[in-house]
Amino acid sequence: MRLVTYSSANKLLPGVLNGDVVHNLNDVLFGIGYVDGPPFASIREFLEAAGDQLDDLGARIERLSDSGISPAGTVAELQLGPPVPDPAKVLCVGLNYADHVGETGRKLPTHPDIFAKFASSLIGAADAIDCTEVSENLDFEGELAIVIGRSCRRVPESEALQYVAGVTVLNDITARDLQYRGTQWLPGKAVDRSTPCGPALVTLDEIADVQALDLVTKVNGVQVQGSNTKNMIFPIPRIVAYVSQFLTLEPGDIIATGTPEGIGAKRQPPQWLQPGDCVEVQIQDVGQLSNVVK
Repeated sequence: MRLVTYSSANKLLPGVLNGDVVHNLNDVLFGIGYVDGPPFASIREFLEAAGDQLDDLGARIERLSDSGISPAGTVAELQLGPPVPDPAKVLCVGLNYADHVGETGRKLPTHPDIFAKFASSLIGAADAIDCTEVSENLDFEGELAIVIGRSCRRVPESEALQYVAGVTVLNDITARDLQYRGTQWLPGKAVDRSTPCGPALVTLDEIADVQALDLVTKVNGVQVQGSNTKNMIFPIPRIVAYVSQFLTLEPGDIIATGTPEGIGAKRQPPQWLQPGDCVEVQIQDVGQLSNVVK
């Protein structure tokens, strides 16, 4: 399944993406005979109720003829929000690609370096990045993000993927001037409406191998980052296992898994994002973000 959140009548609603057509998730679930209480208000609520049934529900939805279900619209017609706009936690792994660690001049980490964002930082896959009044040093960081599907605490690495609902694309836009003012990264990482995410939450049954996905970031059509998730220092199961040792992970929680080399801050001269710039992040089999800096 490809799960999305879309705007309708000033409300964010959960949906299912089929090609470029979006159907309301509750209409689709009704169509396959899945009835489990009141309609879901969000993808997070759906994951809370059905995070352990995603493979089965995805197969049933795929077999469903949508001829009797009126679509909400196409991707071109609808405004998509982040797939999970209301996560309890937005966590990020810093320094998770060796080439990126190298460009920062740091030593390779021995444990994942974890920091946090907030739901208020998330925007949709085509929304404007509206941060230039806050920072003059906006930077890009294309990343694969995972979304938790089932609550977990202290899970072993060998079982960690069982608790992941799927993956999405995230751009960890960073205000470097705010980040470098102190020893904590939070001010530069958690600016309101700074973090594009989406367009869809792609469930793991649609991904052959989460550790074999090409990732490309472009600014105004010019590639600035290119790597593959096989190059992560800490693979996804290790990240989930590690975080779950000190935090209970809940359905809808987002974990961004790090960025490869090529960030603007380490270029000579630095390449800061300017109003009017278009930033694209594409991940193989997952999707693409395309956001204009405002």
